[in-house]
Parts: sequence; structure tokens; C-alpha cells
Amino acid sequence: MSLITHCRICDSTDLETMLDLGNQPWGNGFLKADQFATEKSYPLVLVRCEKCSLAQLNYTIAKEDMFIKHTYLSGTTNTLNEHFSQLAKKTHASFLHNSLKPRVLDIGSNDGTQLKHYQDLGCDVLGVDSAPHAVESAIANGIPTKEVFFNSESAREINLKFNLINASGVFFHLEELHSVCEGVKFALDSDGVFVVQFIYMKTMQDNVAFDQIYHEHLLYYTLTTLSILLEMHGLELFDSYFSPIHGGSMIAYVSHPGRYKKTSRLNSYLENEMKSQTNEKKRYEEFAIQSHHKKEKTLEWFEFMSEKDKLVYGLGAPVKGNTLINYFGLKKENLPFLIERNQLRQGLFSPGAHIPLLLEHEIVVSPDAYFVLAWNFKSEILQRHAKDVLQGIEFYFPIDPI
Repeated sequence: MSLITHCRICDSTDLETMLDLGNQPWGNGFLKADQFATEKSYPLVLVRCEKCSLAQLNYTIAKEDMFIKHTYLSGTTNTLNEHFSQLAKKTHASFLHNSLKPRVLDIGSNDGTQLKHYQDLGCDVLGVDSAPHAVESAIANGIPTKEVFFNSESAREINLKFNLINASGVFFHLEELHSVCEGVKFALDSDGVFVVQFIYMKTMQDNVAFDQIYHEHLLYYTLTTLSILLEMHGLELFDSYFSPIHGGSMIAYVSHPGRYKKTSRLNSYLENEMKSQTNEKKRYEEFAIQSHHKKEKTLEWFEFMSEKDKLVYGLGAPVKGNTLINYFGLKKENLPFLIERNQLRQGLFSPGAHIPLLLEHEIVVSPDAYFVLAWNFKSEILQRHAKDVLQGIEFYFPIDPI
């Protein structure tokens, strides 16, 4: 665990604070009551590199403290499962359909939800993940998975070439960033494609989605900054498209240099980043001001609900929700419970605020309003809670994606 003094991509020391969210515990560190006294907090500060413009955290919690113990499972939301299904079909049709038995590797494969869709398309799949719960779930679902951190060393131990390598929402987690890139370069077949799915910093700015800043997310890419990293390791970004998943993500396609022609839509995205000043210091300063205004507005809503004696529950307990709760200073007095669907979190408490988690079937008294922390699944949530909406229960979205 350490404070960084050099840019995670280009090694520059010219880093400037853009948004300070205070000291916070690890956002996925759900805990039991007897663990409150030993809970640790760490700086949660977004800095920007003046040389390459990468936005990143200035503090690293050791990967062994986060990714081995986390309780997140990909398969708990229908929206994400459908996204993975469509991505697999699209990518298979574009790059894998001519191979008899294409080999697919998923870095940070979690419970194997993404790989299951490739397996159903006839691919030979392998997952790599460091969390025992997730690996156990994947193997139980018939997805071959290695319990290991992916990096240059583990890539050479696997010692296979893959037609497709996937990294879904994991490429911005990487403490061993350059070693992982070397591992991808080594494991990618000469005609292979590396698919990187990452929360898009431009959309974070547009949505004022500051809650997507948390200790697991060490880096906050734009296509411009991702390209800089890839080129350092002999890899080339050749296409991308935007997806609304996770509140706004880019799906980027990468290959060995010159294998595929760069698309016009990629060039269009890059031009748009330049025109909107996405990578500039000024845009990050605006983002910080807007984040503070978001806090003021939400606290006013809680004050109003308290004056009216309204009962409010948190809906969902995503890691980003804990960034928001702790930055806003919310407590059990504001949110008596966080309502979850992930059974691995039954009986636990949120990090920092220590709000108890309840599974949906454990609700005894219905609230007057839900404070929706899993806002990126807005459509699915409103559909699933259609009866609650009809009964007059309010759904408040602190972040409302554009």
C-alpha cells in the first residue's frame, strides 16, 4: 500500500490533484460488526498527469487486499449478462467465425458469465481470476478457470496463444499495469484481438459520475490515454464503440500493429475527445466543481425526506455506492438499510458508514423511497420494481446517466 509519485503510464512526476474524496475504506470491503474497530481508510484522490493527461488515483491498495477478498459476482444482473451475450456474438461474428475452435481468454473472468457466452458459441475458453468465491462459481458452471493474477509471468506459465483475449471492467484495476500488457502481447495470437471494456472517463465527466472513482479503479481511461499505454507495449487500438453498460463504457478492439485498419468511428471518438477537451485540466476542474454541487443537492433531498419523516433505503450495494455514501457523509440515520441481491453479502455492513445490508426477501417494512446506488442499471431496476413505483415509492437517482 503506497502513495504514488509517478504516473502509472508514462512515469512522469508531474501529477496534480483534481478531486479529493477524502480518506475512505476499500469500497468493496463489506464487513462484519466485530471488524468495525480494525477497519482501515486510505486516500481517495484523483490526480491528472500533465505529460500524458491520464487520470489516476494517487494511492495504491495492494491487489492482494482487494481482489482476493471481494464479493462481486458478474451474473447477478440481467443487464450485464445480456451485454456480455451481445458482445460475444458481435465479436465472434467479426473475428472468430472462421476458426474451427477459437481459443478465448478472459482476464478477471469473475464467475465466468462472459466466457459462458463464448463457450456457447463453440469457443475453447479459459478464465483467470484471483477471487476464490468467483473462481469456485465459474468452475461449478463449467468454465475452466485459473485462480491467479494475470501478468507477464502467469501468461508465460499458461503458455498458450489466444485468438481473443477479453478484459471486462478490469483493465483499469491493474497494479501491475505494464506486466499485464506484456502478458497480453505474449498471449495474443498473431491475428488475435484483445477486447478492452472500460468505464469511459468522458462519460464520467458528462454524468458527473464521481462515484465511479474508488480504490479498485486505479486508472480512468480515455481512448487517447489508452492508446498511449498500448503503443508502449507494441499493441494498437484499431476500433471502439460506446456502450451504456456501467453508466457509459468503451469497448475497444486492440491487435498487433498493422493487423487491422483503424476505423472511422475510432477516429471520430478521438476527434470528439479533442473538441470537448476531455483530457484537459480545465475539464477535470469543472468535473470536481460539479461533483461538489451533486453532493449539496443530494443532502438537501435527505434533509427534506427527514423533515417529512420519510423512510429511505439504499437500493443496491455496489462499490461505487460506498464512494458516494462516504463522500456525502451519509449514516444509518439516513439509510437504515442497503437492499442487495448478492447472497455473499448477507449479514454484512457497508464499509465506512457501517450500514447493514438486507437481501430483498428480508425486507419487513417497505420504505417511502429508495436511494438508488446501482444507478447504472436504472432501466432494469425500474422494471423490476414496477409495482413499487405504482404504489408511490420514490426512486431517487443521485447520478442520472445522460
